[in-house]
Amino acid sequence: MTENANFEKEDAYQKQLNKEEMKKQMISFSLMIILTLISFGIVATGNIEKIYAIPLLLVMAVVQVAFQFYYFMHMKDKGHGMPAALIYGGVWAAFLTLAGLGVISWW
Repeated sequence: MTENANFEKEDAYQKQLNKEEMKKQMISFSLMIILTLISFGIVATGNIEKIYAIPLLLVMAVVQVAFQFYYFMHMKDKGHGMPAALIYGGVWAAFLTLAGLGVISWW
């Protein structure tokens, strides 16, 4: 009898955790859609000068990538240290490659 009660408590706890996780994913998805609409509006209207629009669009893109990594690829969860290290290493290598190409082409 107590095993069944413990199982029900664990099941209720897991359902609550799943509900909270889904809520966080829906909020991050909504924020990504809003950022996409803002980015599209910036480009479509053309009211903002290029010198300000491009850095703003890049910042919003980085925020969206962070949402993708942490909420939809579950990088915030425990046990994802090695994939996180490989992804961050790849991002760093890409940054260094682009910086090197930029220096070479504008030197």
